[in-house]
Amino acid sequence: MAVPKQKSSKSRGRKRRTHQKVAAPTLTVCPECQEAKLPHAACPACGAYRNRNVRPDAVEA
Repeated sequence: MAVPKQKSSKSRGRKRRTHQKVAAPTLTVCPECQEAKLPHAACPACGAYRNRNVRPDAVEA
């Protein structure tokens, strides 16, 4: 079993983890109401998805 020969410093471990960060979500514009929404998902404001209203309870814009 692999065991470290010496203790890794905090800076060395943090340097290794510099690329492990959360990316901001990609947003698109809803063609119906021009609100920001996630791609391939229904619009949270108007309920439109692929030019159809998939949430009848959503308020029409």
